[in-house]
Amino acid sequence: MASTMKSIKAMKILIVDDSEDFRLLLEKMLRKAGYNSLIFTESALEAFDVLGLYNKKTTQRIDIDLILMDKIMPNIDGIEAFSRIKTKQVFNDIPVIMVTVATEIASLRKAFEAGAHDYITKPPNEIELLARIRAALKLKKEVDRRKANSEELKIISLELKAANEKLKSISMTDGLTGISNRRSFDDNFNRAWGTALREGRAVSLVLIDIDNFKLYNDTYGHMAGDDCLKDVAQSINTFVRRHGDIAARYGGEEFIIILNETGLAGAATVAEKMRKAIEGLKIPHRASKTSKYVTISLGVSSIVPTKDSSPEALLETSDKMLYKAKEAGRNRTEVFQEASVIKQDRPADKNPKAL
Repeated sequence: MASTMKSIKAMKILIVDDSEDFRLLLEKMLRKAGYNSLIFTESALEAFDVLGLYNKKTTQRIDIDLILMDKIMPNIDGIEAFSRIKTKQVFNDIPVIMVTVATEIASLRKAFEAGAHDYITKPPNEIELLARIRAALKLKKEVDRRKANSEELKIISLELKAANEKLKSISMTDGLTGISNRRSFDDNFNRAWGTALREGRAVSLVLIDIDNFKLYNDTYGHMAGDDCLKDVAQSINTFVRRHGDIAARYGGEEFIIILNETGLAGAATVAEKMRKAIEGLKIPHRASKTSKYVTISLGVSSIVPTKDSSPEALLETSDKMLYKAKEAGRNRTEVFQEASVIKQDRPADKNPKAL
């Protein structure tokens, strides 16, 4: 039976996007990678026709293996279109990757709640785009194989769940650096905040920016810039040692760390160790205005949450401290020094876990 299955490169991909330029860009990337069974539509209504969503003559429907759906489209947006498609059971096994210009995970929450498998941003990173498409198609192919064999129907749900967990892990990982991505940070930060609020414990954030990174790219090229991001990310990730703590790529050359049950003093200590560790990598940076090596600036904030405080405010404080560090000359750690926050941290610092 396996010999009759389509190869991944032969599986049909439906691209729904109202931008002709973006459709052409995707077509170029996908055809270059060997994907030739591509169907393009510029609106949700056209996509409905291709799928035969409202056509009772289902024999005219084109069997689609993957949908790339633009989030922002006229008349019917991507999330609404996706929700309508998923009302039909016949389409439930088709993975949907949302396409958006937004990087805030909150803007995609409805799509993920409706069952979207993944997302990509505009403009897409070619390597990340192809990896996510291949992962989704592998999942679809495995589902099709299992469904084709009636004797294995009982184990489909278990294997599909495992595949979805694997795909979820991929969607939570930064494609370049291999550490957690922005979506993973948002999910973990919300959980960490809730736990700290319930238990009256401190939670700290460390926001990190690579100093003069644009100059690094301009001097050494983007491939070297990617290698620099990977090295910095892996070094930062070694400081995440406890369950619930994460290091994530926040965007571009920015990274962020969540430290649970850690007050201001402990977070500042970890931050300073990270700063020294990155400088200790001795990655040459002859264009830097700060050092002859790659360095980082860090902003640290901490709080024991109350019903009157918010996670957004803590994040904003770390951002302000990072800005202060850069304004003060870079390659330094700035710590939020408001008395009320420091006082709140002290109870949680009495019996801190080992960093």
